[in-house]
Amino acid sequence: MCRNIRPLNNFEPPATSDEVHAAALQFVRKVAGTTKPSAANQEVFDRAVAEIAHVTAHLLDDLVTTAPPKNREEEAAKARARAAVRYVGPA
Repeated sequence: MCRNIRPLNNFEPPATSDEVHAAALQFVRKVAGTTKPSAANQEVFDRAVAEIAHVTAHLLDDLVTTAPPKNREEEAAKARARAAVRYVGPA
């Protein structure tokens, strides 16, 4: 799994189109095995990103949950704490 792809569901406010596009871009980069496609593959690369972003936006719109919406700042703080343990070690 790509570490740069973050969960986008059930946040308040909802995920932006920029966040959805960034996740789609990371996914396509991972699958394609490259961060920058050749000129010959640029069009198909961009089309894949657009299509995946489109489908992802529909997925996020259609998902249903009874859980309360997550707070972005709280989730970011949790991620920073996990990273601190992972890269620095326990306190």
